[in-house]
Amino acid sequence: MTPVDDIISGIDTLKPIPPLAAQIMALAEDENSSTVEIADLIVHDPSITASILKICNAAYFGLSRQVNSVRDAIVLLGLDEVIELVLLNATAENFRDEPAGYGLGEGELWHHAVISAHTAKILAENHGFATQKHLIFTAALLKDIGKIIMGRFVAFSYEKINILVHSKGYSFSEAEKEVIGINHAELAARVGQKWRFGDQLIYMMRHHHMTDENARGNPETALVYLADIICMMIGYGTGADGLAYRFYSEVLDRMKLTEKDLQNAILNTGYRRQKLDKLLSLV
Repeated sequence: MTPVDDIISGIDTLKPIPPLAAQIMALAEDENSSTVEIADLIVHDPSITASILKICNAAYFGLSRQVNSVRDAIVLLGLDEVIELVLLNATAENFRDEPAGYGLGEGELWHHAVISAHTAKILAENHGFATQKHLIFTAALLKDIGKIIMGRFVAFSYEKINILVHSKGYSFSEAEKEVIGINHAELAARVGQKWRFGDQLIYMMRHHHMTDENARGNPETALVYLADIICMMIGYGTGADGLAYRFYSEVLDRMKLTEKDLQNAILNTGYRRQKLDKLLSLV
């Protein structure tokens, strides 16, 4: 078994996405699906229902009355909020541990994942991609899942990676690929394939660093990339790789976004950060 094969086999150590969440992801990727279909899926899953009701009845939401059903939650919070809670609940456990090698503390990768997902969704809503916001949210949430498996391999090879970053001008993900034979974005795509995600979601996870020039012309992937950049700019989840991240200004140009648009998104993310931190304590 090669080192890369050993890394890929680590996918089996992750907790698979529950079938319901996988179905929601598939519907989110299908532009012909309806929110009613998604709501019906949630309503008929007892374990997800119990988790959602527990979260919704926490003081965090400050609702005027007790939530007794998923339909209640949808009425009081809105379907978008409930869908996001389902996805967060389905993915949280995999992100709990600290990934060695990336310079992140316990819980930082999870916080970064959630905040970048919400930022990507806001960018989607504000810039003409509202119909694909759940897909974009999911891609941003799961884009770094490869780090959970890659961590110990990065830690072992950190000195070699660091030399390429600081002496040769590599980005961190480029150095990962050069030294280890695979980077965390490619590994995230492998996770998506193993879990039977849709092609578009896998593509976005694989290319969220935009090292492939063709990906810079894919607007959904560009929004995930920009959300990641925004989190780095406000210093959220900036580990070792965040200090060696490439910014491609052409992505802004292709998306017809201005520096002011980016600044507004940064302010919006900073504003939501404290609120999201409180939410994460419930999931």
